[in-house]
Amino acid sequence: MAIPDWPQSERPREKLLANGAASLSDTELLAIFLRTGITGKSAVDLARELLLHFGNLTSLFAAQQNVFCQLPGMGAAKYAQLQAVLEMARRALKEELKSRDVMNSPELVRDFLRLCLKDKQHEVFIGIFLDARNRAIATEELFSGTLTQASVYPREVVKRALYYNAAAIIFAHNHPSGVAEPSHADKILTQSLKQALALIDIKVLDHFIIGNESTMSFAEQGLI
Repeated sequence: MAIPDWPQSERPREKLLANGAASLSDTELLAIFLRTGITGKSAVDLARELLLHFGNLTSLFAAQQNVFCQLPGMGAAKYAQLQAVLEMARRALKEELKSRDVMNSPELVRDFLRLCLKDKQHEVFIGIFLDARNRAIATEELFSGTLTQASVYPREVVKRALYYNAAAIIFAHNHPSGVAEPSHADKILTQSLKQALALIDIKVLDHFIIGNESTMSFAEQGLI
């Protein structure tokens, strides 16, 4: 049965307008994004099949273009729309970071970092440079590497911190393996960065590790 033939209270778009986006399932939200189905399948059917294929929304968002476009009903236009939605979300969160004290908004920081790093297939190390009121000045990918590591050079980090005239920094990197646990090397690196930046009176407020299903904070674990 086509979605227009469903009872109005069960149609995803009408449910969203009546009850808010949070009331919808992943399948229903994805169906609204897809807008239309294909022959013999409604947008909801197609959304359900996509989630079954990828396992969850995170894996769907991280799909490479060639993989995404091979699926029935998908194509370059849908892939471009999906990437545009993700980029708008990243930019909206970045704007929020620039307008408020990030130390009072830990979930905002986590959401932003997950959007930036979760779909990376190799390790990436980024810095969020903050002013004296802990508002984001800039976010920059500082180093990138292989599947398991990225070489990070404290001297280069210091240069970028001075360039932005930062008062504090939050670091983050992803673990493509999916496990958000700090390695011994991660702990040593964090302390090295903290010591190097302390020499120029710049604080390291936190270092996040982004995994597939979780995010670990050095500050919350008492490691910084």
